[in-house]
Amino acid sequence: MPSYIKMFFKSIILNCILLIIGANSFAQKDSSKKLQILVFPVLTRSIETSWSFGVAGTSTFRMSKSDTLSRTSNLQTILLYSLKKQLVAAINGAQYFKNEQYVLNEQLSYSSFPDKFWGLGNQTLNQAEEAYDFKQFYTYLHLMRKMGKGIFIGGIYEYQNLLETNYKPGGIFDQQQVVGRGGYHISGLGLSFTYDTRNNAFAPDKGNFAQIYFNHFSPVFGSNHRYTNIVVDLRKYMTIRKNGVLALQAYSFNNTGNDVPLRSLATLGGMNSMRGYYDGRYRDKNQLVFQAEFRQNLYKRFGMVAFGNMGDVSHGLSYQLSDLKYTVGAGLRYALNKSEKLNIRLDYGIGPGKNQGFYFELGEAF
Repeated sequence: MPSYIKMFFKSIILNCILLIIGANSFAQKDSSKKLQILVFPVLTRSIETSWSFGVAGTSTFRMSKSDTLSRTSNLQTILLYSLKKQLVAAINGAQYFKNEQYVLNEQLSYSSFPDKFWGLGNQTLNQAEEAYDFKQFYTYLHLMRKMGKGIFIGGIYEYQNLLETNYKPGGIFDQQQVVGRGGYHISGLGLSFTYDTRNNAFAPDKGNFAQIYFNHFSPVFGSNHRYTNIVVDLRKYMTIRKNGVLALQAYSFNNTGNDVPLRSLATLGGMNSMRGYYDGRYRDKNQLVFQAEFRQNLYKRFGMVAFGNMGDVSHGLSYQLSDLKYTVGAGLRYALNKSEKLNIRLDYGIGPGKNQGFYFELGEAF
């Protein structure tokens, strides 16, 4: 086994020990309040960042002590710095109010991020790769109101401020006249429809999730660019054998208009979709992805998964079967919080050519 693989697994084991100690000690102290908080050092790995280190905190709680029907709320914070000199500070979570009459999802982040760009389209060449970097503030708020069993109507606000970008003058950004390459801010409002019968917020083993939303960006809301983002996210979770779960997802991300800025384009790859591809290896206005994952508990807190993905990006709404990209992979799981099914995951995704890599993250991919 190569030395860097050994170092990787030693780091995972150390991280697990720290997390177990933190989880057990705090759960004993605060069990009466149903509040569990973990604060721990973090070591993560992804294709985009290489090794990242920092500190993270995660809390699980109930908005009302008397509410036994709602799913457990969560809030996560993280501060990471990578070996590629990438800095990310983020807060995200989901809060389920009493009887789930209201649900709030939020994400707030700041990124200073050296990245890669291969141009627009699903046929870009590996040798077209160019380095660039950007600084960005991002805010996403999604408040949903329960209208019936598992049915929610919601409102969305999204804000993005791309403070600055640095790229090669006269390179592919300028040649393709990529919208927003010089920096911008966007602000948009939207509506959502959600059907959610999942039995757990972190790793459900049964239930369905279906969500469609649109978000319109316009100078009326203070945006530099005018376009509409439409997303369809369909998921199904099934128990198919003892302690085994089959998770399925169909995901469509679409933009209308010709004024879609750089960081709002659809991107193929990443830690939650098409694992194995660099997030942004392919970019365009639209994206379609299908994912399947089998999750099996092995022993106590330990589990494993096997997954397969297929998808592509497109300038329009049509996709050619011969152009579809794919990845397959497997991974290990360790339950930080067994009752709430909050896992850390180690995945390895493999696609054609050099599209492959490790992911060490908190929570399931979908």
